[in-house]
Amino acid sequence: MKVYSKMVFKGRLLKVFKSRKTLPNGKEASIEEVEHPGAALIVPFVRRKIVFIRQYRPVIGKYIWELPAGTLDKGETPYACAKREIVEETGYGVKNVRKLGYIYTTPGFCNEKIHIFRADCEAKRSTSRECDEIMDVEVLDRRKVRELFAGGKINDSKTIAALSLAGII
Repeated sequence: MKVYSKMVFKGRLLKVFKSRKTLPNGKEASIEEVEHPGAALIVPFVRRKIVFIRQYRPVIGKYIWELPAGTLDKGETPYACAKREIVEETGYGVKNVRKLGYIYTTPGFCNEKIHIFRADCEAKRSTSRECDEIMDVEVLDRRKVRELFAGGKINDSKTIAALSLAGII
């Protein structure tokens, strides 16, 4: 139960709060928490191969291997977000979307919940990426994905969790 909460930052994507909460043991704790609108991630298959992106992440200053994902728009369902993101980021059409589960990315300070889906993809179309999305699309077989993972080349936590839920690693 929140005893006190004050927003200390409001950005385009995130809000940061300093709060006091009563814990299940009855004690109060000071909490710094990040409020996130949530996201969806898709494990996209083209036949038996998986569609990956190598995306430049300016916060860490490098490219990383990821599965397509994106933030929920206001009022958007995770299912609709998943379908939108796969088309926007990879250009592939989507069919047979199935939810695999969800994860909390960093529950020690953030409420971000990522809904994870599996989808079969169809004919490639054009992408409609946002101007800050710098990425390449690659279609990889399971052997290559496992090789990249075993070699420490896939280190994005949401991607690793999704590959696990999909039974790939």
